[in-house]
This record gives sequence, structure tokens and C-alpha cells, in this order.
Amino acid sequence: MSVIELDGLTKRFGDVTAVDDLSFAVEEGEVFGFLGPNGAGKSTTINAMLDFTKPTGGTVRVFGRDSRRDSVAIRRRSGLLLEGYGAYPRLTGREHVEHAIETKDADDDPDALLHRVGLEDAAGRRAGGYSKGMRQRMALAVALVGEPDLLVLDEPSTGLDPNGARTLREVVLAEAERGATVFFSSHILEQVDAVADRIAILLDGSLTAVGGVEELRRELGAGTTLSVWVSRVPDALLADLRALDGVREVEPRHGRIEVACDGDGATKLRALNAVADAGVFEDFAVEEASLSDVFSEYTEGRA
Repeated sequence: MSVIELDGLTKRFGDVTAVDDLSFAVEEGEVFGFLGPNGAGKSTTINAMLDFTKPTGGTVRVFGRDSRRDSVAIRRRSGLLLEGYGAYPRLTGREHVEHAIETKDADDDPDALLHRVGLEDAAGRRAGGYSKGMRQRMALAVALVGEPDLLVLDEPSTGLDPNGARTLREVVLAEAERGATVFFSSHILEQVDAVADRIAILLDGSLTAVGGVEELRRELGAGTTLSVWVSRVPDALLADLRALDGVREVEPRHGRIEVACDGDGATKLRALNAVADAGVFEDFAVEEASLSDVFSEYTEGRA
């Protein structure tokens, strides 16, 4: 079942097209990473999903409901951590969470939520004295109120130190395990790579890729670099490796050969067997293309 469905979503601000004919779906229970450079249209898309901005064209459905006609019902089932969350300086962290509980008519324990995001020791302090990272932790606790069916996180890592980033990952994975759908927009690719089931990459308002990271690696042919340490580098071996299906590039280095290939297990095995048959094999290592590599391929025009 699709929790979020975008069909031809378009948003223009005067002569500027922020989002152009965007269509994709997010399935129930998945962690969906939404990536793109600054200005790509990520926040505009999220605002259209939540009826904070009116689309110029296309439709958005969340929980099977029209995002404009049923926005109140949609937000009631959603937990939101949006970029630029505004804290009330004179209220404590606990009071922020208590207000969210009252607004949603939930029965959560505010201290338990603050403990979950690592803010229990500052629960009684006024938010005006919080650091940026502490405000993000508090905003995450607020988003978790009422066990939402959909968690929308727009740049949730902003201001978080490594411990806060780890807590965020743990929360996202725990919410997905509970059955919630998580829509995770971030420019910190390592955070998304650690938790996402699928990703979409937005560029200049248009969808340039959607799928699992492994699937996108295969589409790009950016799968694997196989480093093979050898006793010597015969020219015939280099020719044999370059002739293998799935091998894109072969580069001799000092004491080793680097084979860029499609990442398929059979391709790697054929390459290793060729080195072994040449009688020069010593050792090997495999380096998979990272999400950063995939992102660069799609956003810098090399795809």
C-alpha cells in the first residue's frame, strides 16, 4: 500500500519552476530517502505533501487522501520535524512535548520521549538556552508524539553531534520496525545510506533517479572496484581482464591491479579467476560505490 503518492506534482513561483512534473510513491513501512542539492525542490515537495504550499499542477495523496482537502487528517497521523523548527524560548523541553501531546490528544509520557532522544537531563531547562543540536533532539521528540503512522524528517541532522546523529538513526530504524513510514530528506548522505530502503534523487526540481542504492549502483555501472595484489602485471592478463563482460576499466598500479566492474558477484569471480589462472594472485579487496558516489553521478551530469 502506498502511503505517499505524487502524480505530476508541479510548483512554480512566478517564472521559477521549483518542482517539475514529479511522480513517485512511498510504500507503507519503508524508510524513503529524499536527496538533492540545495535548491533542488525537496522542501517545496514536502510543503506540498503537507498542504503548506499549493501545487501549480498535479496531485498529492497521503494515506489515500487528497493532501489539500484532507490536510488536517493527514497531519494528525503524521509526525513532523521540518527545517527551521521554531522553539519557544521560555518553554522547557518538557513543556514543548507536553503541548504536542495535548494538541494530538495522545497519552505519551513526555519524559520517556525526551529520554529516547537523549534530552532527559535538560528536560526542565528553557529551550532558549538549548544549543541547535538540543533543539533538534527536542523537535524529534515532538515529532514522535502519538506514535505517528508517517514520520516526515526534513534535514533532521542539522546541528547534531555524532551522538545525536546515532540517536537519530536508532529512532528512525525503531520507528520503521514499529511499522511507521519514514520520509527522510537530508544532504548528509551517510545518514540516509544507513537507514533508507529506497532513495529518490531530485535535481533542479525533476526526479533523476529512484530505487534502492544497490539498484542505482547497477544502473550506473558504479558498483565495485576490485583491487587485486599480484606478484607481477602481465600485459596478457590486463588484456584478458579488459575483455571480461561487466568490467569497465582496468588500471595497473604498483603491485596491484584495480578492476572497476558492475558489482555483480559473477563478474568479480571471473576477474579473480583470470588473475589466479595467470599465476600471479596474492590478495584482493573489494570497495563498493557509496551513496555519495551514486549521488554525484546523478547530480553532476556524469550519468
